[in-house]
Amino acid sequence: MTDTQTTGAATTEPAPQVDPDTLMAFVFRAVEEAGATLNAALVVMGDKLGYYRDLAAHGPSTPADLAERTGTAEPYAREWLNAQAAGAYVTYDPASGRYTLPPEQAVALTVEDSPAFLPGLFQLALGTVHDTEHILEAARSGAGFGWHEHGPDVHVGCERFFRPGYHANLVEAWLPALDGTVDKLRQGAVVADVGCGHGSSTILMAEAYPESTFVGYDYHDASIRTARERADAAGVGDRVRFEVASAQTFPGTGFDLVTMFDALHDMGDPVGAARHVRDALADDGTWMIVEPMAGDRVEDNLNPVGRTYYGFSTLLCTPTSLAQDVGLALGTQAGPARIRDVLTAGGLTRFREVAQTPFNLVFEAKR
Repeated sequence: MTDTQTTGAATTEPAPQVDPDTLMAFVFRAVEEAGATLNAALVVMGDKLGYYRDLAAHGPSTPADLAERTGTAEPYAREWLNAQAAGAYVTYDPASGRYTLPPEQAVALTVEDSPAFLPGLFQLALGTVHDTEHILEAARSGAGFGWHEHGPDVHVGCERFFRPGYHANLVEAWLPALDGTVDKLRQGAVVADVGCGHGSSTILMAEAYPESTFVGYDYHDASIRTARERADAAGVGDRVRFEVASAQTFPGTGFDLVTMFDALHDMGDPVGAARHVRDALADDGTWMIVEPMAGDRVEDNLNPVGRTYYGFSTLLCTPTSLAQDVGLALGTQAGPARIRDVLTAGGLTRFREVAQTPFNLVFEAKR
């Protein structure tokens, strides 16, 4: 008898052999990831309770020190610190019983304008995971789950995650990479920021180019209300306005610049959006599209950034697209070739990649 069993015309292959060491290595890696899943909530907890900021300000601390200074209960501070020490977010000195937030972690966890700032990413992830039950139902039915249906941790976390990257790169690198755009902005351009969310990108551009005027569009009315408040607080409300409108219907023509930040892949009808942007541009206008970092092939994205974005794509971005008309579901890891296909189908004739960061690709398109 051979290794395969034959019964009539059917052949059954033998069960694959399981290597116990490989199995247990995977089990322990999975245990580590379960701890990382819980740590998303712990990072959000540390951010919202002020634990990280307190440790950054006061140095080595006991749980009692941290609890007293933050007005929280010591048992929670103690267990939170131990979890953070086990994950190497803080260090622990057994001799003194004190915990320290290293300076590098302090930047990543407390400095909101740093491109390395992380709490927004964890807040976005936690808010996304919170709605998993809705995504399970949508996966079974083929329906979507809209951006507006998520809780505030998704909306606020998304803005807090992306804003530091915009702050670091938008004015200094991305806009200068566009052909002739900065000169227009300095002289006085008309700009539409489509899918503006809370308005961070719009306000950054308005602060940098006071001669230009800006309008931000988003279909989510709660985000538009927040954007208006932030524009007033930033002192740019006289030349920035925010309106509720979709990417396929926003009003206006003759725009010198249209921007779209981490939004195109979320749209149900990105081709329709591209067609509408083309019609809204001035003859020599520019469309800047910022999208998540991605390669064109699955194998290009099998890395930590790709894994995170595929996770968001499954639980957040793809359901958002499927909740809209057409529901093309590009996915967060669409990649440059698919973005080019969308823009070409929308009537744009010129397309090029102009910049990138570890988290984003930046494209320029023209009529």
